[in-house]
Amino acid sequence: MVEVFTDPDIGIAGSKIYFAKGHEYHRDRYKKDERGKVIWYAGGVIDWDNMYASHRGVDEVDQGQFNRIQETPFVTGCSMMIKKEVFDKIGLLDQRLFAYLEDVDFCVRAKQAGYKLLYVPQSVIWHTNAGSSGVGSDTHQYYMTRNRLLVGFRYAPLRTKFALLREATRTIIGGSSIRRKAVLDALIGRLGKQ
Repeated sequence: MVEVFTDPDIGIAGSKIYFAKGHEYHRDRYKKDERGKVIWYAGGVIDWDNMYASHRGVDEVDQGQFNRIQETPFVTGCSMMIKKEVFDKIGLLDQRLFAYLEDVDFCVRAKQAGYKLLYVPQSVIWHTNAGSSGVGSDTHQYYMTRNRLLVGFRYAPLRTKFALLREATRTIIGGSSIRRKAVLDALIGRLGKQ
């Protein structure tokens, strides 16, 4: 992956990432020989209108369809190679976000500073998704809900910010207790690890 940094405009590069074998979202969907070849990340997608960051190719069996190096709006934090000068220019990942979307925030700041971000499929890793928090756990829901609001309020278009406020209001009125806490913490600025 180091070779891509010969271009001085490249600031961050990320790997092709597979679900760790047996940790795919929909295990029964795949044949036995496809496990370990199911894509978790093949570049990022950010939908600023709805404030969602997602992974290109997620849940697809790798058949070479994402084998081209290309620019991406964000590189997932579980496999980032970052030039030292990027840290010198924009600082570290925002610890106030603690977990989830801190990589998106960092990548947006890098792009705003003029750096390009690359998906480099020749570098490959396997990832146990949500291994520290558990998929769908209260911890996962809390940080995704809170940080989605925080990142959206920082970078999304004004129209999306109003939509996020409406959504936050609905969550406070009728959402689950963990999501209500996440929204309230975002609105009052209770950040970091909770």
